[in-house]
Amino acid sequence: MRAPLTDLIGEYLEYVGYERGLSAHTQRAYAGDLERFRRFVGEYLGQPEGRIDAADIDTKTVRAFLAWMTREGLSRRSQGRCLSTLRSALRWACRDGRLQENPAARVKTPKHEKRLPRHLRPGEVEELIEAETRDGPLADRDRAMAELLYAAGLRVGELVSLDWDDIDLGARVLRVFGKGGKERMVPFGRPAAETLRAWWHHWDAVRANDPLAKDEESPVFLNHRGGRLTDRSVRRILDRQTSAAGVPDGVHPHTLRHTFATHLLEEGADLRTIQELLGHSSLATTQKYTHVDVDRLLRVYREAHPRAKLDEDT
Repeated sequence: MRAPLTDLIGEYLEYVGYERGLSAHTQRAYAGDLERFRRFVGEYLGQPEGRIDAADIDTKTVRAFLAWMTREGLSRRSQGRCLSTLRSALRWACRDGRLQENPAARVKTPKHEKRLPRHLRPGEVEELIEAETRDGPLADRDRAMAELLYAAGLRVGELVSLDWDDIDLGARVLRVFGKGGKERMVPFGRPAAETLRAWWHHWDAVRANDPLAKDEESPVFLNHRGGRLTDRSVRRILDRQTSAAGVPDGVHPHTLRHTFATHLLEEGADLRTIQELLGHSSLATTQKYTHVDVDRLLRVYREAHPRAKLDEDT
């Protein structure tokens, strides 16, 4: 049975969007990766894109794609992400009966240098949250947004998807639907609750700016037109806060998520608890989010491990 590559890609993107429930940001990343591969295959095989069949792709083609990305200047991390997306799409095609085998399965992912994610110091977090970037109701929105990203370790997609029904201000806990639609409950502190209450006082007035707003929908974070804030807008707002606070550039919503995990670990929380709060299915993923310097690890080891104390006494 023919499986035109263009059709296969479109159906796979529908699958990850509707059945797997991946975020819009992840769906866009997948679409970009697969579009890059589709363009390459057209040139590599010398055929019009609409006539390329998925069965025309073999392991040699996938390896040639990696070589092409290197020549195009893509980093090894970007190459690995593209290969992972392609591998997943072709694996789905095999399960769906479109392909006999996955030609990307035996292609090794390029190794890349592992770097610890950046995090902020406690003082920097406070400066960022308190940064004055505007006047009026949206100043309270911006402060609540930054406070909640740090207080609950949310992904930016989770933040903008929040409705007021998901938040219990009295108990200071919120319900989050993470990757794959997985639900989890996350507590947050008193400062975050106070900033949310301050923003709530202005919410109705800002919501009224949207004449098409539906009464049954109550997104927590709104844009100036009264609609739900987008993840791209959150990034722009955080850029302004970073600049106003004098914090070094390069702070993204995920930076606050890294910081949340690192500060919890530094204060004694165990990795399993942090894993639950972040909504990770794998403990290995949580370890990447924690940023603990080697000196602290050595100090804790020497103070806590019985054999370390014994060595010092001898």
